[in-house]
Amino acid sequence: MSELLDKIEYCIERGKVDKVSPYPPDLRGQDGSDELTKIALESGMNPADILESCNKGMLKIGEKFSRNEVFVPELLMAAKAMKAVMAHLKPYFQTGSVKAKGKFVIGTVAGDLHDIGKNLVSMVAEGSGWEVHDLGVDVKPVKFLDTIKNNPDCIVGLSALLTTTMENMAKTVQEIKKQYPGIRILVGGAPLTKDAAEKMGADGYAHDPQSAVEFLAKFNKAS
Repeated sequence: MSELLDKIEYCIERGKVDKVSPYPPDLRGQDGSDELTKIALESGMNPADILESCNKGMLKIGEKFSRNEVFVPELLMAAKAMKAVMAHLKPYFQTGSVKAKGKFVIGTVAGDLHDIGKNLVSMVAEGSGWEVHDLGVDVKPVKFLDTIKNNPDCIVGLSALLTTTMENMAKTVQEIKKQYPGIRILVGGAPLTKDAAEKMGADGYAHDPQSAVEFLAKFNKAS
């Protein structure tokens, strides 16, 4: 059983989605995270243990990304491999036999249409066991507020790539904190710094997907 979990973890780390996937080349023709998860569930393995193996795989690829040992394409493939697992585990989340670590609401702030960084954080967070509500791009403060109202225990992530939209990010932080002072807000994006995040009143700053997941891990409700 442990060997099967190790294989799933490795598939996540390497981005091996399924048997027909040509990537990575050295694993061509081998079972991927899709087939291995199906086998694991059919053999009676605990879904929570499968999710934990996936989390370990995402952590490894995230750390490599932070060290510039892998790049965006590899991270995207790992996220795809994770999505294949999540498709099998979704029914177990719905029944409550597997619990999400918490809710993460994320969006690119008003006036900004960039989504690559946001999408990476969204996928890595989901792959790490969080229930992600991705609001998309050009998100007005009212949309964040409405989503928080329906998910009062969530953590909010704000993304911006343009220097000109940092002001909108600051306004969004202020609006959220005004109505929901207890909500934790994580901000990120190319023009930001830790100091800028603190001045906005944000609770955290993430310079890459791994640092975002590390921030979220502090508030894991499933542990």
